Amino acid sequence: MEHFVVSARKYRPQTLKDVVGQQAITNTLLNAIESNHLAQALLFTGPRGVGKTTCARILAKMINSDGTEATDEDFAFNIFELDAASNNSVDDIRNLTDQVRIPPQIGKYKVYIIDEVHMLSQAAFNAFLKTLEEPPKHCIFILATTEKHKIIPTILSRCQIFDFKRITVTDAKNYLKYIAEEQDITAEDDALHIIAQKADGAMRDALSIFDRVVSFSGKNLTRQAVTENLNVLDYETYFESTDLILENKIPELLIQFNETLAKGFDGHHYIAGLASHFRDLLVSKTQETIALLEVGDQTKTKYLEQSKKASQEFLMQGINLANDCDLKYKTSKNQRLLVELCLMQLASITFDGEKKNSKNYIIPASYFKNKGITPIPVTLPNKVEKATSTSEAKTETPEPKEKISEVVEQFQVKDPPKIVLKQENKRTSGLSLSSLKAKKEHQIKQMNVVIDEEDLPKEPFTEKDFIQVWNDYIEKLRDDGKHNLASILSIDTPKVTDTTAHLEFPNATNKVELERQQYDLLGYIRKTLNNFDINLSITVNEVMEKQYAYTTLEKFEKLKEKNPSIDMLRKTFDLDV
Repeated sequence: MEHFVVSARKYRPQTLKDVVGQQAITNTLLNAIESNHLAQALLFTGPRGVGKTTCARILAKMINSDGTEATDEDFAFNIFELDAASNNSVDDIRNLTDQVRIPPQIGKYKVYIIDEVHMLSQAAFNAFLKTLEEPPKHCIFILATTEKHKIIPTILSRCQIFDFKRITVTDAKNYLKYIAEEQDITAEDDALHIIAQKADGAMRDALSIFDRVVSFSGKNLTRQAVTENLNVLDYETYFESTDLILENKIPELLIQFNETLAKGFDGHHYIAGLASHFRDLLVSKTQETIALLEVGDQTKTKYLEQSKKASQEFLMQGINLANDCDLKYKTSKNQRLLVELCLMQLASITFDGEKKNSKNYIIPASYFKNKGITPIPVTLPNKVEKATSTSEAKTETPEPKEKISEVVEQFQVKDPPKIVLKQENKRTSGLSLSSLKAKKEHQIKQMNVVIDEEDLPKEPFTEKDFIQVWNDYIEKLRDDGKHNLASILSIDTPKVTDTTAHLEFPNATNKVELERQQYDLLGYIRKTLNNFDINLSITVNEVMEKQYAYTTLEKFEKLKEKNPSIDMLRKTFDLDV
């Protein structure tokens, strides 16, 4: 069996120009070598698998290279690699400082590469300080770490720091495409893109995943094979989910989510991916932001097509709901129900289930019966028919003045309020008792004239429908900042009998406050349920008021009411309260 070399080692860059995704750092190092401005202490920091150790080895070879040596020369006598994870004691650093004094046998410099330098102990760091600050002329230190914040500031101040960045998905995909061509492997663009995304900015991880998928699928690398091997949700799952959400197909959506769970995927992974999918759709709606879409060309076309179906308002609300579910997932006791509820809410965003009617209604008489106001029904004596044509409208003769006056008299309110003009110079406050009383009387007079109730809608509804509208109104109050009234409405759940909603409050204060605001509440409920016979019946139950126990005796009496055996226990053991 032939020895297999993993791609991460086989295709390790041999020059700085071959390093993927770190052009700024490699250009800086090349210029520093050419201009002889290279520092004697360098610190390479950044995520795993982005080329820190590789750049350190290439740099160590380039420092000693003068162009006359063989191409495979590795200058092993001049390059020393130290793993600080296993050599982190003071003695190890002392041995290192002793070796530093000896000049190189071949070449100009001795290069010490200390990997995972953050693993050194505090004492080892202190022992290394003087050597790092003033090393011999023939010595260069290259430190590499993934956790720069663990290195003491005195070490950082003595080094020239190079921050390596995460490799972009595009750079990783292009390098994987190059390797696939080198190995005569046919790979789909989307398949390589998924591998690059799964690597999360680490080129070494991308090459390891590539080897694994090639072992699974052979010379033909497809998107389906990659998603199956890596156990990641395919884009198609989210495209189907979004279509079902836009079409308001809740049962099919829940079945699809169940199938996703059956495949072994986590609900948290699914809902987080759905939020990212909505984000990508939102990005696809604007030409300027399409560049932020990190997917393959084939998938990008699908995103552009589906983004035309979804409105921006839907996507914004969908991202908000999915992200909220993502945040609550770990703390939820019923995680599956949480995701299913989120999916149902998403599928209901574009569903218009409100009953619509184009008629505009005046408040009916039943609206004011509980207030002791007797309405005066008004009927029109003659309904003026509309002209069927323009010519008829022009030839129609006007009503006689006597007839118009009769109609006006029937519309007049009996005993109209007298208007007294006050002196011009005298001003009254809008908050005075007299002004408030006059305003109330004026509102009552306006309520006296209503239209007959027979034409108003009275569509049937269930108690569940009523409670749903009730809760919607409470949420509307909270959104408007009316938290006091919202909390009052949340005290009791309405019990509906025919068209009357019965409420019970622990004190009269809540009743009075609700009666002040009931007109807006009833108007909202009647219009939503399309039934203008709905009324409220508010009662006060003093028993509902909480009686708080403050003293020890009062607490004992409360416990005795719930469990009389406590008193027997006290008497049996002769206990004091």
